[in-house]
Amino acid sequence: MIENIGDFIDEVLVELSASTTSGYYSDTILKDWVKQSYAFATGYKKWPMTEGRLQTTYASTEEWNLEGYKADSFKIMTIGGKRIKKLNFEDYLLFREESSSGDDRVFSDFGGLVYINPNADVSGTLVAYGQYNPLLDVTDLSATTIFTNFDLEGNRAMLHEMLSYAYWREREFNMADVHHKKAIEILDNVWNRISKEQYKYQTHPDRGGMFDRFDVLGGGYNKDEFKRNQF
Repeated sequence: MIENIGDFIDEVLVELSASTTSGYYSDTILKDWVKQSYAFATGYKKWPMTEGRLQTTYASTEEWNLEGYKADSFKIMTIGGKRIKKLNFEDYLLFREESSSGDDRVFSDFGGLVYINPNADVSGTLVAYGQYNPLLDVTDLSATTIFTNFDLEGNRAMLHEMLSYAYWREREFNMADVHHKKAIEILDNVWNRISKEQYKYQTHPDRGGMFDRFDVLGGGYNKDEFKRNQF
C-alpha cells in the first residue's frame, strides 16, 4: 500500500530491483520523480480534493493575484456575501470599455490574474472558490498526497508514472510508454468513479436550473434558454 513519500521510493526500488546505494537511482533522483509524477497526477483532472476556499479582505482594486490557485479555476466568488458574476474575459473588457463607471458585480480572469470590476457596489470579505495547486514536501518521507485519504489508486498511478521515468532513463522506451499509459488508465478510472457521483447533485427549484448570462451590448442578464436569432 502506497501512502507516503517513503512508500513511493521503496516501491520503485523494489520494482527495479535496485538500491540507492548504487548511485544510479539516488535519493535526489527518486524524490524528483515523486515531484514530477505528483505534478502530472494532480494536474490531470480538476480533482474535488483540490477544491479550495480562499478568503481575503476586499479593496477596490481591479487586478488580483490570488496565489496558490490555478489560473481560470475560479467559478464562484462573493464579496460581502454578494455573488459576483463571472464573464468571459472579452465580455469583461467590453463591459469596462462601454460602461467604465458601471457598478455591476462582475469579474473575469486571464493570464493567472483575476479582474474584478473596481466600481462594483460591494465591500467586505472576498471569498473565492477554485482549484488550488497542491504542494508536496518530498523531504518529509511521511508526507502524503491528495490521493492518500481519497483514493489510493491515484498513488498507484503516480508509481507507474515514476516507473516510466525510470525506464526512459534506461532507454527502454517501450516499457516507459507502457507504464505511462497505465498511469493514465488508472487516473481515468478514478475520475470515472467521481463522475458517476455527479448525478446526485441537484439544482434548487427556485433557480430553475438555468444560469444567467450577461448581455454586454443589450445590458442586464438573460437566461440561457433564450438565445439571439433562435427563430
